[in-house]
Amino acid sequence: MVGVLVVVAVAGTAGYAWYLNGEIHRLDVKGLVDVPSAGADAGTENILLVGSTDRCALTVQNAAYGLCSDGVNGVNSDVVMILHLDPSKRSMSILSIPRDLFVPNARADGANKIDAALYEGPSQLVSAINENLGIPIQHYVVLNFDTFANVVNALGGVKMYFPEPVFDAYSGLQVFTPGCISLDGVHALQVVRARHLQYKPPGVSTSDPNYWPFENQSDLARIRRDHEFLRVLGTAVSKNGLSNPITDGQLISSVAPQLEVDKRFSTSDMVNMVLDFHGVDPNSAPQLTLPVQVDQFGSYVYKGGSYGDIEFPSNVQDDQVIQKFLGIGPDTDTETGLTLPAPSSVTVSVLNGSGVTDQAADTGDALTALGYHVVGVGDSTPVGTEAETVVYFANRTAVDQAAAQAVAKSMSGSVITALGPTTDGAQVTVVTGTQFTVDSPPATATPATGATTTTTASASTTSTTSSSSDTPFQAPTPAVTPLQPWDPRACPA
Repeated sequence: MVGVLVVVAVAGTAGYAWYLNGEIHRLDVKGLVDVPSAGADAGTENILLVGSTDRCALTVQNAAYGLCSDGVNGVNSDVVMILHLDPSKRSMSILSIPRDLFVPNARADGANKIDAALYEGPSQLVSAINENLGIPIQHYVVLNFDTFANVVNALGGVKMYFPEPVFDAYSGLQVFTPGCISLDGVHALQVVRARHLQYKPPGVSTSDPNYWPFENQSDLARIRRDHEFLRVLGTAVSKNGLSNPITDGQLISSVAPQLEVDKRFSTSDMVNMVLDFHGVDPNSAPQLTLPVQVDQFGSYVYKGGSYGDIEFPSNVQDDQVIQKFLGIGPDTDTETGLTLPAPSSVTVSVLNGSGVTDQAADTGDALTALGYHVVGVGDSTPVGTEAETVVYFANRTAVDQAAAQAVAKSMSGSVITALGPTTDGAQVTVVTGTQFTVDSPPATATPATGATTTTTASASTTSTTSSSSDTPFQAPTPAVTPLQPWDPRACPA
């Protein structure tokens, strides 16, 4: 968001447009779609904003970020945000996707955390977001560490208030004296990258930060702070940039040479965005986070491989937040803006992916009771002790993706869609997991024989709404989380 809002706004100054066009790096990103011309989302577009950890791509190596020459060469997406723009309403909204969310299509060869998709390039990340979350992407923008730091420096730095001492040994953040503190680009980056944060609350007397308590849910806590930082930065941009020729020039020279966007994102597109959103306060944009269920078992084992701390989706809450983010209704296809298909038009097969006795048959009966045409049931090798329920569609067409969305919306729990093979000639194949339910049919409907119960997983299904220590996952996280007492924030007026 930092780069695209600054560059888009500066692009509105005609004298800079030619310079921007020659300086910005263009990427060949596959899977991007055109702006919809019909349906509930007509005219809207989604811009995928990525913060890359690629140290080896930096023009000048910086020890503050870790050196490529020292083997710090991982390529992940530290930050994954989507900016939704609706010109007809002159509105924008932001959705953050937690980096530890475990998704089926993170890599070309299968499941992983979503932040691992960027290792295979931007096209893979776009595909994962589209296939697993049903969100179409029109444009792609990536910033590296230097780009971010240079934006802050071009604005003369930013100020944030630290109510308590905080420390992060990984990002380098060290603020031992509370108060309003000026941050240059490097130190601002330490704030937004901190996800191993320790803090010194009242009652802790030791001055050694290694003995301070750690915050919980580090992945989500960082998103919370990043959203607050964007508000602070947006205020600084409004105050110091976009109307000051000197600052504008500094922003361009700092951002453009290191900014990477997809080839479809032309300078004229940026200028048109300025015309559409001129005067809209970016700080007024809703900043949402996709709800997830955080694991409580330490390290997730999937098909024999260990993936560390992960998060599972929470289907009902995710649907509600994505609908709010896109500005559409519950029966709307997120891909096309059209109405989702009726169950009677969708063919489904079900595979038992958990090993629970009769789970495929019970799930098939429950889906039949909702009106779906179930054409077969069978078994699939379990992937682990805990497993998502995956609704596969075989072809990346509007019809098949809409069918998968409809089936997924008929279920609750750790349910997610994915591109993958189906069985028995069905449009959609449901591979059951360990935490899900199928919705009950309407009260006026007569359930099919054998489909009187809609709880199709094991007894652990109830853990989707429990936060007790004996369940594998915590309760679904909220879309908006208030700042905690130790979080940095805007300085008092």
